Amino acid sequence: MNQAPPHLSRQLGLLGLAATGICSMIGASIYVVPFMIQRNVPGIGPYVLPAFLFAAIPAVFAALAYTILASAMPRAGGSYLYASRAIHPYFGFAASFSQWFGLSIVIGVIAYVVVPFFRDVAQALEWTDVADFLEIGSVRVLLSLALLWAFVGINILGVKFYEKTLIPLMLLMFGLGGVVIICGLLYNQGDFLLALQEKDQQTQELYSGNFDWKTFLSAAALLFSSFIGFDAIAQAGGEAKNPEKNLPRAIGLAIFGVGLFYFAFTYAVYHTVPWQFVAEESLKKDLTAAGLLSYVLPSSLGVLILLGAAIALLNDLPAMILSVSRLVFSWAEDGIFPSRLSRVHPKYQSPYLAILLSGMVSTLGILGSHFAGDFFLGIDIMVTSMLVNFLLMCLSLLLFPKVNPTLYKRIIVLKSQFLQRLVGFAGVIFLSGFLIIHVTKDLQSPLSEWYFHSTWIWLLVMGLASLYFIFRWKTKFSQNPALKNQFSQLPPE
Repeated sequence: MNQAPPHLSRQLGLLGLAATGICSMIGASIYVVPFMIQRNVPGIGPYVLPAFLFAAIPAVFAALAYTILASAMPRAGGSYLYASRAIHPYFGFAASFSQWFGLSIVIGVIAYVVVPFFRDVAQALEWTDVADFLEIGSVRVLLSLALLWAFVGINILGVKFYEKTLIPLMLLMFGLGGVVIICGLLYNQGDFLLALQEKDQQTQELYSGNFDWKTFLSAAALLFSSFIGFDAIAQAGGEAKNPEKNLPRAIGLAIFGVGLFYFAFTYAVYHTVPWQFVAEESLKKDLTAAGLLSYVLPSSLGVLILLGAAIALLNDLPAMILSVSRLVFSWAEDGIFPSRLSRVHPKYQSPYLAILLSGMVSTLGILGSHFAGDFFLGIDIMVTSMLVNFLLMCLSLLLFPKVNPTLYKRIIVLKSQFLQRLVGFAGVIFLSGFLIIHVTKDLQSPLSEWYFHSTWIWLLVMGLASLYFIFRWKTKFSQNPALKNQFSQLPPE
């Protein structure tokens, strides 16, 4: 009697799912972006927190779209599956391939960037030899590769082992981030100005900021990138316990928990450090929460804040590797990619070949960051990819009842078609606006070569991916005339 081939196992609980989204969303950027935005978007001044709140609006609509679609289609591959069943297989592939490419490169970028954070911790502890060792280029690359492939290995060992790794990292990250919030609320701007005068013999003029809608919207579009990552929960749909209920709950917990953390963190730092000081200093050097609060904090707490930034960046890796590998797995299940990439490890019940492929692409992100000396292009590609992805999810919600009424009836969250349309239309409007702002800003940037613009790179990658899809689609369709039926149903478990 032939044994059934190994398949994904539903072992990931609500906390593990929520941790997947939270750890994909919160990186070290929270320690940098709310402050360096004063340089990237000159004139935002005291309106950083309102811009953060505004940026959360399209993120909430996208999260609601994911939540509703996840309740009807709880399988691995989230965004690919939703758009392929609710619109057309091509749009599922377009939504997810750009996401996979962008995130896979960013995984490598994160592994490369995290090493200097640990170097800064060593410097703060006055471990000079360790800090100097971490400055060596070859050492940085090797450590980045070691971190990346360690987390690739953790993913291959299965979701239970992954969960046991990720949840403690998440709790540690929140604990160390809590140090920033408490310290920022304990001190005030008067304490900061006094410390500034004592330490640097410097005074700071406090002046009013002017509100400008164009500046505000540009800042919100940039801050929107901080909410990218909750979609990783949907990619784990094939391994979630009680998925119809736990996937929507986990997405809600991730958005609410991360949003609350962002707002508290940003408010706490600006509660102590005047925005005028942040705006002026950002023009001279790169700023972090640790550096800004160091004026009023003892050095031991400064070390904890630096360590918190390093941990926040580190815990992006396992969650994002899970996310991108499940996209490869779902493409292979549908025959878009070679079917062997959907093989599941007989012992660990993980899609090990899909994980290995994603790890190889992420390795290119490390090498590219090292040899190019710049990693912001990869971040911009990711933002473009995810805005397109979220936009297609909202469109999927609008078209789902007409394109695939059978699967549409499986929705158990927000069943009202009126509310679904409201979420879908609002999401399309907000996300289209953010995409236009992001693309316009990229194309108007004064860069020396066309390939430094993320928009052109994204279009080139998606053009090649589209050609590949058309070739595979025609090949499969000629071999299997009943293909349309396959793409109107959920993949088997």
